[in-house]
Amino acid sequence: MNNPPAFPTNQYANGISPSGFDTGMTLRDYFAAKAMQALIDKEVFFDDVAESAYKVADHMLRVRET
Repeated sequence: MNNPPAFPTNQYANGISPSGFDTGMTLRDYFAAKAMQALIDKEVFFDDVAESAYKVADHMLRVRET
C-alpha cells in the first residue's frame, strides 16, 4: 500500500527525500483524522473510533491505487 506524505514539500515533489520531521504526516494519518471526525460520538469508546478510522484510511489508500 502506497502511503506518501499528505502535504509533500517541493523537495519531495522533485524526488529528493527529506529527512527527520520534514516528511510531515502520512496520507494514511490524514485520511484517518478526517474519518475520525465523522465517526466520533459523544458516548463512544475512543479505541474503537481510532481503530475504525484507520480501517477507513487503509481502504481509502487501497481504492486510491486502483
